[in-house]
Amino acid sequence: MNLDIAPYSAQKTTWPKAGRHIMAQYDDESLVVYQAYRPDIGQFAAEHGRFGGGFSYERMSWIKPNFLWMMYRSGWGTKPNQEVTLAVRLRRPFFEALLAESVESSYRGAPFASREAWQAALKGSAVRLQWDPDHHPSGAKLERRALQLGLRGTVLRRYGRDEILSITDVSEYVAEQRAHVQTGRLDRLSVPTERPFVPTNEATRKRLRLDSAASS
Repeated sequence: MNLDIAPYSAQKTTWPKAGRHIMAQYDDESLVVYQAYRPDIGQFAAEHGRFGGGFSYERMSWIKPNFLWMMYRSGWGTKPNQEVTLAVRLRRPFFEALLAESVESSYRGAPFASREAWQAALKGSAVRLQWDPDHHPSGAKLERRALQLGLRGTVLRRYGRDEILSITDVSEYVAEQRAHVQTGRLDRLSVPTERPFVPTNEATRKRLRLDSAASS
């Protein structure tokens, strides 16, 4: 499996407990995001290293850099049409460009002068950003916020065809870890290693209003 993993019990002690954080597995060249699909879409993507077959480029597609958020959303790979979990390794500059282009799905004032200005930006953007509660392996909400990005149009086509370094079907691994969650044996649970990701662009950092891991 093309992922670094470590015990959940050890990692959770190092993660920020609250605030806005982009928790992800990344290095200087790449960053991993997760998606879950029905078998025909997921298996095609893993086999070909790109999205095609039954995948629709006409709809918005959401990517999540946080593994446990994806597990909450897919019910650890048990929800209909989310049985195949994919770990998608992206070029880091592309992910950073997504953050720079993104517009939050909810109006929060700055950097927009008015609700009308935000609505216009949201309508025109190909990247939608949403902050949601992060989740414990059991599904319980945490104080920490997790990020997901919705992609559409030309950006989605770039994502699905040009900017992917690898796609790994991690469904078997997810099933193994799901068993530990279901039996309450979190001492046996492992998850991909993650740490707060900080964009290199200062303007992006300020606009996302990320919290410092040291102060969380």
